[in-house]
Amino acid sequence: MSEYKFDVEKITAEVVEWIQKWISENGNEETKVVIGVSGGKDSSVTSALLVKALGKDRVIGVMMPNGEQKDISDSRTLVNHLGIKNYTVNIAKAYEGVQSAFFDAGVTEAATNDSFTPVFKTNTPARLRMVTLYGIGAQIGNCRVVNTCNLSEDLVGYSTFYGDAAGDFAPINKLTTEEVVAIGDYLGLPSSLTHKAPSDGMCGKTDEDNLGFTYHEVNEIARKNIKGENAEKIIAKYKANLFKVKIIDLPCYRPDLPLFFEI
Repeated sequence: MSEYKFDVEKITAEVVEWIQKWISENGNEETKVVIGVSGGKDSSVTSALLVKALGKDRVIGVMMPNGEQKDISDSRTLVNHLGIKNYTVNIAKAYEGVQSAFFDAGVTEAATNDSFTPVFKTNTPARLRMVTLYGIGAQIGNCRVVNTCNLSEDLVGYSTFYGDAAGDFAPINKLTTEEVVAIGDYLGLPSSLTHKAPSDGMCGKTDEDNLGFTYHEVNEIARKNIKGENAEKIIAKYKANLFKVKIIDLPCYRPDLPLFFEI
């Protein structure tokens, strides 16, 4: 296996070419792509790659707050920077509707948020957002829904099964967080987006706070086989969540880079 070296210009060109090829094989010259825009690096960089590959008129960004989203201005910064058509769909009523239906069915004792588990409160909005993206694609027609998960997240299972882990194709799925940031910087995206601390936007903590280790530690193992103090915890997470990646194996760009995990 070759020594790790990330050539951002080469990789960016390859991702763009891969997107163009996949869309041409699974759509046509008028096919549009629908992407959830959270204001973080993954959706920002993926959106920029899509614009470079297909042109801004074929990229549709969707902002999906669940009630109030404090950092939604970052999402607006991205769609304005790229000049793409966009929609804001607040999923709060849909989320509350599911809660009410659970209460009506006797699943919970009340329809208030406090009656639901942390897993429900984290994963249900993510799945409603994917429903929203496919709904918009169905309304517009001739659309493909984009997955924005990266390799670092997938290796430790930090995605919602059939939520943000779903989609039709996944351009950055085999790129680490640091590689995604490098591409964003190379494409000239605002640093406030590309270098923003990753967060699910729901629990008030960063991904790394929740995980108990950094993505840099994950990336060091993945690309260089360098194991730090949290290596055992990272590998345990990887093994426990590998089933997700095996079940949801989306078409994705695969770089010619070393990978010390089997996925």
